[in-house]
Amino acid sequence: MSTTHAPETHAPHDSHAGPHRNYVKIWAILLGLLVVSVTGPMLGIKLVTLITAFGIALVKAYLVAKNFMHLDIEKPIVHWMLVAALALMVLLWAGVAPDVQKHEGQYWKKPPVATHQAPAHDSHGGGGH
Repeated sequence: MSTTHAPETHAPHDSHAGPHRNYVKIWAILLGLLVVSVTGPMLGIKLVTLITAFGIALVKAYLVAKNFMHLDIEKPIVHWMLVAALALMVLLWAGVAPDVQKHEGQYWKKPPVATHQAPAHDSHGGGGH
């Protein structure tokens, strides 16, 4: 008697498939964080709002990078490139922030203060521009 093997009915195991992800759960977490970040400024506490906003942004960025960009299964060089890009971004911000955020200086021109006055009407009666 000869034995025949039945053809394989399931897909072969892929070693690069990575962990199973529950995308609906991740979406719900991201949606909850969105609600917190939108309703947070309604408290009116500036420091809490800033800390919460940046904290939530970091958590959301991590969840998206890990689960939707699949960075957890990439080669280590990708992680080093990401760290280098973040370090360069922080270095750029640290380099330009002191100039951009200051309110006075030798060549600094302050923007005009907005007033709530009605616009002056043209005395000639014409609407010429």
